[in-house]
Amino acid sequence: MISLDLNFNILTRDLSHYLENQVKVGLFGSGVGLSLVLGFSAAYTCYYLISVAKKPQLISGGKKFYHFLREQCPVVSETYYPTFWCWESRIQTLLRPFVTAKPGVIYRNELIKAADGGQISLDWFDNNDSLSHPDPATRPTVLLLPGLTGTSRESYILHMVQQSRDLGYRCVVFNNRGVSGETLLTPRTYCAANTEDLETVLEHIQRAYEAAPLMAAGVSMGGMMLANYLGRKGRETCLKGVVVFSAGWDVFECTASLEKPLDRFLFNSYLTSCLQASVHRHRPVLEKCYDIDHVMKARTIREFDERFTSIMFGYPTNDDYYHDASPVHRLKSVQVPMLCLNAADDVFSPSHAIPVEAVKQNPNLAMLITHHGGHIGFLEGLWPRQSTYMDRVFKQFAKAVIEQSNQLKDLS
Repeated sequence: MISLDLNFNILTRDLSHYLENQVKVGLFGSGVGLSLVLGFSAAYTCYYLISVAKKPQLISGGKKFYHFLREQCPVVSETYYPTFWCWESRIQTLLRPFVTAKPGVIYRNELIKAADGGQISLDWFDNNDSLSHPDPATRPTVLLLPGLTGTSRESYILHMVQQSRDLGYRCVVFNNRGVSGETLLTPRTYCAANTEDLETVLEHIQRAYEAAPLMAAGVSMGGMMLANYLGRKGRETCLKGVVVFSAGWDVFECTASLEKPLDRFLFNSYLTSCLQASVHRHRPVLEKCYDIDHVMKARTIREFDERFTSIMFGYPTNDDYYHDASPVHRLKSVQVPMLCLNAADDVFSPSHAIPVEAVKQNPNLAMLITHHGGHIGFLEGLWPRQSTYMDRVFKQFAKAVIEQSNQLKDLS
């Protein structure tokens, strides 16, 4: 790893000496071309080491949780070196699904019933080959919640399953209604504010493995749902700990950011079309209750929510829904250790909306903020195929929560 203490004086001296010798070759000679390349590379390296590669900011509401993370999760104190050729926020966000590998995972699918007659699809990775936890009854379980339109097949979910497998843990992925190929039995899907399905899933897991410790990880909207759940339940939860990645803390600020011209073009329109595609797949059951033609004309996520989501979940206005869906309003009530990773350059969750002050008021919360990383990006290394900074945070925190839970019993 290149050190930030690089001696720039030596680099400049050697570069100047090289340029003096090479420029004699002539303006169109190979020496000048090589000199320009070398000069640009040196300048880019200097800029990267000074302005791009930085240690993350770790904020916690209590000293005990802060020191626990520093001791048990060394990644929170290490300099994050984003992939040097794609450290910009939007590029990280766009490239991650294409450059990161998709580990081979064989799931066991289970459909469970919800109180309203609907069904929820769970994808289990049982990890029956676990050497560290051979007894299924006590094997630690990690519940994973994907993003807005994500499923158990997303690369970031598969990476967390792989990390859990290495630790000897069992995983179960909670797929939101209607997104993973199952039939929608009732005219209801999902939203960040409603946690009834999540509560059903947690109760089901607890009944199946009462003696197994349980923690959860949520990504983007999955993280928002988890944070809202914890804020509602307080201490009345079976979860030992939670880690949240790239959550949108204030939905008003998130949608405003995504409605800026470039971000609307790159992200907003695409996500809106994905949401509409899901509605179209289940049109026969949904059109009995909603004006699907009107929904299909939405051009932004806000318009989609105004015409569909807020109506489905009974909110008087879309603003009422967005206020209820924003986890920032419930952070003070979280009573379970929760680590949150956000990038300061995430256009989905702008830095000014990251709830730093709210985190400082709750000893059960910690916020890890990287200078770069984008939205569910956090790419690192020359060719970031196998692991990301986010993966390392997940693995270390999951291990710490499961194996050092006695240190997290009273964080106040």
